[in-house]
Amino acid sequence: MFIPVSSAAPRRKPFVTILLLLVNIVVFILMYLKPSLILNSSSVDEVQRKLAFIPVALLRGDRLWTLITCMFVHGDIFHLISNMIFLLVFGSAVEGVMGHRRFTIFYILCGLSASLFHILSISIIPQEFILPYYSINPWVTPVIGASGAISGVLGAYLIYYPRSKMTVVYPIILIPLVITIPAWVYVLIWFTIQLFLGMLVLVGYVVSSIAYWAHIGGFLTGVALSPLFMSRVMKMRIKYLRMIEKFFREPLSLYVEEEF
Repeated sequence: MFIPVSSAAPRRKPFVTILLLLVNIVVFILMYLKPSLILNSSSVDEVQRKLAFIPVALLRGDRLWTLITCMFVHGDIFHLISNMIFLLVFGSAVEGVMGHRRFTIFYILCGLSASLFHILSISIIPQEFILPYYSINPWVTPVIGASGAISGVLGAYLIYYPRSKMTVVYPIILIPLVITIPAWVYVLIWFTIQLFLGMLVLVGYVVSSIAYWAHIGGFLTGVALSPLFMSRVMKMRIKYLRMIEKFFREPLSLYVEEEF
């Protein structure tokens, strides 16, 4: 998969994005180096069990706080780095449109929706596929990671900056492939992959530890909520920019100098 490394969308003081990034990194470091500081845990596994979202627990009304805490726990360094790259590239631009407070609420709502979509997906999986083919029942498998919330940020980015240019890298050995493509192309390719793999999981054709439907749910929530979280001034500004955008060779988001 192509990894986003930069976008041409404007960024203005992404305090919340940076804070989220730092919290995720700090939790990860403490989890491995000093787990006792996280709920007096004795190991990495215990930290993950305490903070992870477990589907069956939610249905029982237990561990509701984990709907939030699971967004700040990652399984390994690659899981963390990939999520933080996406958060930094897309979150910085989206926060500039929404503002700090709206972006915080938006991020949490997308994460919550992602967890609910995950529950819905595993409730649809044919029961005959769960035990024979899944090494662990998905109803009791801990779910961790910021991917669902960040998927919502991708959805908002698609709505706000569909034509902005993105630089992406495909990690080929020795010679990485670097290309520039419109944001809408990249995001829709990403979503198509998630949907395709999610459908394979849903019908029991593929067994995966990745919660694809959490990504899908977070993304769709981001697309749906992003117009509501845009300030009124921003809505008027965007409408005006779109009216005159045809006179410019590049998307007008590249020419905006002042912060919205």
